[in-house]
Amino acid sequence: MAKKVEVIYGIHAVRHALNRSPADVLELWIQEGKQAAGELAAIVAMAATAMRPVQYVSRATLDKISAGGVHQGIAIKRRRIPTPIGDLGSLLDALDNTVPLLLVLDGIQDPHNLGACLRTANATGVDAVIIPADRTVSVNATVCKIASGAAEHTPVITVTNLARTLTQLQERGLWCFGLSEAAESEIYATDLTVPIALVLGAEGKGLRQNTRRHCDKLVSIPMFGQVESLNISVAAAVCLYEAVRQRIKNSGK
Repeated sequence: MAKKVEVIYGIHAVRHALNRSPADVLELWIQEGKQAAGELAAIVAMAATAMRPVQYVSRATLDKISAGGVHQGIAIKRRRIPTPIGDLGSLLDALDNTVPLLLVLDGIQDPHNLGACLRTANATGVDAVIIPADRTVSVNATVCKIASGAAEHTPVITVTNLARTLTQLQERGLWCFGLSEAAESEIYATDLTVPIALVLGAEGKGLRQNTRRHCDKLVSIPMFGQVESLNISVAAAVCLYEAVRQRIKNSGK
């Protein structure tokens, strides 16, 4: 049975959680001696307005609550806000008559990478991030901390069969472009102004073979130094901002 509550820590993640759904915040912990600090004081004021309980605890207690994460002196316990599972049809219906930009992440295990990808996805206006239910880290406290509030705003859709999902996207008119260092076509020579889903693979392993087969095209990021590949969150940023650049240019802004 899935947990009904979760812990979120870090100034930005907590602030966004309070902004989004203050009624779901059950407890707010602040490190003793830090409550007068600027950003923390603002969060305390938000909690007071929402009539949420505040407890001042030792750093050791916060370290334990956050399981050793970098909590910046603050954490909350809140009701878990469910991540939509398989709600792809509703998403695509909502995106009718638009030019969707989706990010598909195949098997990310590192919560820091997933959090960074979510943050970039939000910054670039991605409509949703799609992840498989298996062999992927969930949107946990570490992910929310690194995402710096993006997990509260960018839809994350978990699907049971990624290959079938790519087929569904294609049937709705999206092009699925998979990132592969072995691809001959470069991302900069690919038209990203059309409805697209950018598909990136796990750290080190890249795209799974079945995922690769279901992509319309494989593209690469040109590399000019000695390293062979980029961290997945960096690669996602490169690809997404290239899509944004092309779309801005295409719109004439």
